Amino acid sequence: MEVEDVEALTGAALRRISGDADMPADERVHAVSAVTEDTAEALAYLIDPFDLVGEVPGVELAQASWSSESIDYDPDSPEWGLDEDDEGEGEEEDRLG
Repeated sequence: MEVEDVEALTGAALRRISGDADMPADERVHAVSAVTEDTAEALAYLIDPFDLVGEVPGVELAQASWSSESIDYDPDSPEWGLDEDDEGEGEEEDRLG
């Protein structure tokens, strides 16, 4: 996933936190700090992984985590192949299948 506007993502997470009347004050302070320091934390406050797969038959989410990394992405660069992370996977599947 690519986040094009980190400030907008963080702002949306902060609005969600401030709108949560059931969140204790000490937890709110921690949450605000977390989302302003880490984009993955901001995303985690907006997207619940259990909601993503909760309705999928046969799937039970046991654990989920988020991480983020800032990169310089140039979609026109030949160095950014869409399948570059998948290299070799098809060959192994062919041998196993």
